[in-house]
Amino acid sequence: MSIVNPQPLWQPDPQHIARAQVTRFQAWAAENHGAPANGGYAALHRWSVDELDTFWKALTEWFDVRFSTPYARVLGDRSMPGAQWFPGATLNYAEHALRAAETRAAEPALLHVDETHEPRPVTWSELRRQVGSLAAELRALGVRPGDRVSGYLPNIPQAVVALLATAAVGGVWTSCAPDFGARSVLDRFQQVEPVVLFTVDGYRYGGKEHDRRDVVTELRRELPTLRAVVHIPVLGSEAPEGALEWSTLTAADVAPVFEQVPFDHPLWVLYSSGTTGLPKAIVQSQGGILVEHLKQLGLHCDLGPEDRFFWYTSTGWMMWNFLVSGLLTGTTIVLYDGSPGYPDTGAQWRVAERTEATLYGTSAAYVMACRKADVHPARDFDLTKVQCVATTGSPLPPDGFRWLHDEVRDDLWIASVSGGTDVCSCFAGAVPTLPVFVGELQAPGLGTDLQSWDPSGKPVIDEVGELVVTNPMPSMPIYFWNDPDGSRYHDSYFDTYPGVWRHGDWITVTSRGSVVIHGRSDSTLNRQGVRMGSADIYEAVERLPEIKESLVIGIEQPDGGYWMPLFVHLVPGATLDEALLGRIKQTIREQLSPRHVPDEIIEVPGVPHTLTGKRIEVPVKRLLQGTPLEKAVNPGSIDNLDLLHFYEELARKRD
Repeated sequence: MSIVNPQPLWQPDPQHIARAQVTRFQAWAAENHGAPANGGYAALHRWSVDELDTFWKALTEWFDVRFSTPYARVLGDRSMPGAQWFPGATLNYAEHALRAAETRAAEPALLHVDETHEPRPVTWSELRRQVGSLAAELRALGVRPGDRVSGYLPNIPQAVVALLATAAVGGVWTSCAPDFGARSVLDRFQQVEPVVLFTVDGYRYGGKEHDRRDVVTELRRELPTLRAVVHIPVLGSEAPEGALEWSTLTAADVAPVFEQVPFDHPLWVLYSSGTTGLPKAIVQSQGGILVEHLKQLGLHCDLGPEDRFFWYTSTGWMMWNFLVSGLLTGTTIVLYDGSPGYPDTGAQWRVAERTEATLYGTSAAYVMACRKADVHPARDFDLTKVQCVATTGSPLPPDGFRWLHDEVRDDLWIASVSGGTDVCSCFAGAVPTLPVFVGELQAPGLGTDLQSWDPSGKPVIDEVGELVVTNPMPSMPIYFWNDPDGSRYHDSYFDTYPGVWRHGDWITVTSRGSVVIHGRSDSTLNRQGVRMGSADIYEAVERLPEIKESLVIGIEQPDGGYWMPLFVHLVPGATLDEALLGRIKQTIREQLSPRHVPDEIIEVPGVPHTLTGKRIEVPVKRLLQGTPLEKAVNPGSIDNLDLLHFYEELARKRD
């Protein structure tokens, strides 16, 4: 597959390139560590993967990482899985996240926004004080390094304080958003056995109040390891019996004491979507996340103290952890707690305007929803401060790039990024000094040897292959929880190509060094031996104004045949008549190939997603292959379980 985009959509001007932190880093690393002075980003990236130890050493010096005990070397064991980073070193993530309080005490560290869209600041000094108070109280409650602390919390300042206080004492943070039901939360928290639970009485979303006190009662009953429950009265209710009050625990004026922990000490547990079986409990380290996020946010996102960083997310998604790490670069972070489209589809643009965000991150799905809803961001909002709009969650289709360019600003840096919960970072995406081509991620990240491999394990250029990473990254999991022999971790990424991380995405690495994502390879479509990603089909089909969302599945039949249905969820008022069927087929035939035309096009009441908004392809495929619902999917991981009954019934009828 060749990618032909002759002209870039956006090109940084010389001043933008000169100002970028990655440019200054390259010049400094050339002088001090032998990095190439010329050749731009491509040369720097090559050096960063060829000289992995030197690159990461240089990065820790550039960002002045405070090691309280020095490291013996950068990389001990290099093998994957099991690479050992900075053995001997001790540090603390929270200490780095609060460093800006030393120089910018009165400036905002956090801007909290709810559905009124009025930003409320929390200063650096106030954030540091609350973390100090809460960390002291956690220690008084007996929380020791390695103990798990959990949060059932919306995206509010208290969640950031609780995470940082947990990290300060060397505890291990884990969180779920309060729209998760009790079963989903217990599937996650029961695995890690928390000793403290931070909880709210409810949350506000879409203009309504949602009471969660019954869920909290169930969590308390089903988590026997809890020593303390902390009540945060978002809806103003009294603390339940035996719970501690947030306001009491954060009242003292004490400086935080930062436990100095080994580089590979666990920082937090994140969870895979867990659509089949229990979610994987992914553990990442204090040091690994610290240095990876400094690289990603400081060099790739070009964030610094003068920036305001807004990403629409919830505490149940890795992007929330990534957003909190904006504090590492001294950036003011924007916490939006509310519906992405309330009171209207343009809500996130209004938040970006009101908070004067310089980097605004959202989902590709939101961008495409704005395009369909005829939202005009630049006309209706003052977005002059926004330098970059970044998207993730799924590949941003070419029409999404063009819409942002036309409707926000023609000199807008558009950063489509792709990574994973598994590394809590990006494999490829934003580079402030490179051009943006429609439908492409700018480049692989520094220190990340990202390649596209064919089935025999050979790298390919300008062809679709498996996304692999051939060298270790510091934020790769240190282990999965409750995986004592490491077999589940190994089987998740390393069983296809031994010693090489296979992520499970189809990608093309282009000859110009950019990256195109084609969707998940574990739900591959295979027509007549030609493999393709579902994202290519979604992008073509969802251009049609009648189609709200689609889902395509490829199913191997017992007789050796192959059935590829396309499910379409229509906008209100649209009908799947012969004319629309013809236009769908024609669109796919002309924009992709006749091979991609589905065997059937079926109207559905909706497309099911994970709790973090990703379409679920594999569980639907299993249902259509006749797997019973309870075995095909973990019900607690799905946003609307009722939708799956439709696919289950369809499988029954086909039989």
